[in-house]
Amino acid sequence: MSGTSIGGLRHRLILEQSVPTPDGGGGNTESWVQVAQVWGAVEPLSGGESVQAARIAGRHMYQIRVRYRADVEPSMRFRLGTRIFNILSIENAGERGRWLRALCEERDL
Repeated sequence: MSGTSIGGLRHRLILEQSVPTPDGGGGNTESWVQVAQVWGAVEPLSGGESVQAARIAGRHMYQIRVRYRADVEPSMRFRLGTRIFNILSIENAGERGRWLRALCEERDL
């Protein structure tokens, strides 16, 4: 990932992981807990729309670049303020353990 500099990481992102929380009725609900705060670069790739529940919903794809972390998994997500970026795939850019590239999806609520 040549050309990437620390100065290009201008977004303060929250990395979150899903944890099951008992709902009191014998089941679980999904809760998200903060794993870390990281600086990253959020770059739009594509967007589109689909009909869901009788309304139009937007779907946007992003590439998020952060310094390499071995603990990031596709089951996690990034949060930027109120925006949620679900991680679809992760790549150790250049296989050098310096940069992590995540393909993420943001959906309109």
